[in-house]
Amino acid sequence: ITPASKSGHAGQGNRSFYSCAIGDFHCGLRGFSKDAALRMELQTTGMEFASEMVVKATLMKMKICEVPTTLSPDGRSRAPHLRSWRDGWRHLRFLLMYSPRWLFLYPGILLMLIGAVLGGLVAGGPLQIGGVTLDIHTLLYASGMVAIGFQAVIFAVFTKAFAMNSGLLPPDPKMERLFKVVTLEKGLIAGLVLLVLGIAGTIASIAVWGGESFGDLDPQQTMRLAIPSVLLLMLGLEICLSSFFLSVLGLKRGNVRKDEAD
Repeated sequence: ITPASKSGHAGQGNRSFYSCAIGDFHCGLRGFSKDAALRMELQTTGMEFASEMVVKATLMKMKICEVPTTLSPDGRSRAPHLRSWRDGWRHLRFLLMYSPRWLFLYPGILLMLIGAVLGGLVAGGPLQIGGVTLDIHTLLYASGMVAIGFQAVIFAVFTKAFAMNSGLLPPDPKMERLFKVVTLEKGLIAGLVLLVLGIAGTIASIAVWGGESFGDLDPQQTMRLAIPSVLLLMLGLEICLSSFFLSVLGLKRGNVRKDEAD
């Protein structure tokens, strides 16, 4: 596959997401072999078709060459048929869907880290920063960040697995090794451990409440136990459900390997 023009700024997102050295992802002049076209199984129909060709060729480690050319003024009398916002959004959407790392994984990890650090700072008591006091409300939002970040990471795994199964993305050896290590049983064990910890925290919260004859409690003390307990319950259940779903996505890979073995 050989894109045949070069510009300084086009395709910056493509180079960042996919580590491809091509200068112009949107050139309309391409040359490619029939075998390369069949292997890529191109799916898009709009302006993102040009990027899909280069992205898939890059992911499949095909040989890509770029031949510089001289740009000339457009001699057409009609107005350009491309729409900046509509076509630009379609292109960005395609890049994000083909790169679960940038859409889900990296934002999810960042959210989880921020939430975990912030929650750890206020878990033991109020945190004074200048004239601002961070307390249980901060702990609640920090727990929410951890939960949302974890969901984003799980979505990254789901998206990658689905894209590999459907042929939208080529097989990834790292993901294949991950699926062999992280099995349904291991996921269920990890989820159940978090569930047990969450239940233990819930029982401890109820015991504290019982010690006060089930009357009024100081939320600044009790919520420091209740909020992490709820977070552990949520994460434990999500891990269990996600493990089952990933196993469903992995059925196709297992069947393929079995057929090949037969």
